[in-house]
Amino acid sequence: MARWFSITCSAVAVFAIVFAWSRRHVGLFPPLAEDVKNTSRWSLDWKSHVEECNCLSGKLEDEEIGSCKLKGTVSDCCCDYATVNHLNQYHLHPMVSKLVTLPFFRYFKVNLWCDCPLWPDDGMCALQACSVCECEESEVPKNWQEEEKRQPVPSCKGEGGDEDFPVDRTVEPAIKKRLVNLPGWRGFNNPWMGEDKEDKEYSYINLLVNSERYTGYKGEDAQRVWTAIYSQGCFEGSTNPGEDACTEKRVFFRLISGLHSSITAHIAKDFLVDEELGVWGPNLDLFEWKLGRPEFRSRVENLYFAFSFVLRAVIRAQPLLEGVDYTTGSPEEDKETAELLGELVNNAALQKACPVPFDEGRLWKGDQGPELRNQLQSSFQNITRIMDCVGCEKCRLWGKLQTLGIATALKILFHVDDCDSGLSQSQLTNLILERNEVIALVNLLERLSQSVETYRVMSIMLEERNAQKMTSDEKLTPTQPEENLGGENDVQEMEKSHPEKPVQ
Repeated sequence: MARWFSITCSAVAVFAIVFAWSRRHVGLFPPLAEDVKNTSRWSLDWKSHVEECNCLSGKLEDEEIGSCKLKGTVSDCCCDYATVNHLNQYHLHPMVSKLVTLPFFRYFKVNLWCDCPLWPDDGMCALQACSVCECEESEVPKNWQEEEKRQPVPSCKGEGGDEDFPVDRTVEPAIKKRLVNLPGWRGFNNPWMGEDKEDKEYSYINLLVNSERYTGYKGEDAQRVWTAIYSQGCFEGSTNPGEDACTEKRVFFRLISGLHSSITAHIAKDFLVDEELGVWGPNLDLFEWKLGRPEFRSRVENLYFAFSFVLRAVIRAQPLLEGVDYTTGSPEEDKETAELLGELVNNAALQKACPVPFDEGRLWKGDQGPELRNQLQSSFQNITRIMDCVGCEKCRLWGKLQTLGIATALKILFHVDDCDSGLSQSQLTNLILERNEVIALVNLLERLSQSVETYRVMSIMLEERNAQKMTSDEKLTPTQPEENLGGENDVQEMEKSHPEKPVQ
């Protein structure tokens, strides 16, 4: 009898431990309402946020992730690296990868012919891969064209762009006829975007035939673009903006750095490994030299941060995104678009494992909040204008799309002062996402998701290659690859000379 009582007590104790663990993490039971409430009020305090975060996955948090051995919580966020990896690999990445191939998210309207406001546009691409393919007029949705005739967009009076790399305007005619117009497609009603002071010429671009990858864009022109970006006034006086005591400035820097790391990952993943034979594939040397070594840990940490930040914006905008009309004239694909979008913003695995990837509720507080918001908005507007200085067409395209995506995420998360809860119906009436903003936001999420997956996969490839070298007694000293950029330099590698003055 005593033995039976002892066994029963032990079983009860084990069950209590398992139940407590499952409440706090993922496992057997979904998080209780009080847990989610506590999570949503988690502080972004630089030193204490890990202790206050309640959505860590205890089953995964001790894993070391990738070549940089990332472990624990993504700083300034409320999810650990291993959980982010798991959610992305098995849930998010498959969904967003499919989503961006569907008609609504496939076409982006952009102006690629703006003059650079900082220096003469003398950048040249080394490869034909740098050029962009525009859609033919017959490919653009008929309803979009009809709407634009009622609200015409005047053409540019200025000069054209890179004449040596003409834009490919081919887009399937059947697709262009079917797209439905939503007014206000340019993303101009966004406080984080710089407004065009002159009339510009916009073109439809099929993103699938203009993929983000190595273009041969490198040298001084690419270098000074990143120098101008990292030389914004909001970073002045900080030796390491990624560890700034000001949470808002730190978050802002980490978004830019995370985007930079993401661009590097795409280049390393899709590189012209043999120009003579036209063979494309992963460049492990480039990956190792730019992202795959422990000394570059902060770059990858910022990638995970940017992914979590944008994911939070997508989740928070759930009512808006579910209310978008995704009709393009292709019923089956339009239905799939709406269903996939619904699965993304209501993903059960994400809600259980990491319901609040980033908590925006602690930013812009105190007397300095409004002034600080205005400063960072001005800096980001400058960065969007710097995209016109990118000398590579394709890099300029993806730079413009992804900066609009970040601006949209910022617009969503900081639309109201009290960010502790989701958007209410009354707030929704004052927040409108334009078509181009929705397209840019979802494509940005896919790009960051792909970069996180690329880091995971290429870390495994690098580990396997190093293991083979060890068995063959070869040295493991990495060889620095030739500099190329759509974005491989980090702020630490920037020239120490004073950069060009940012746009005022």
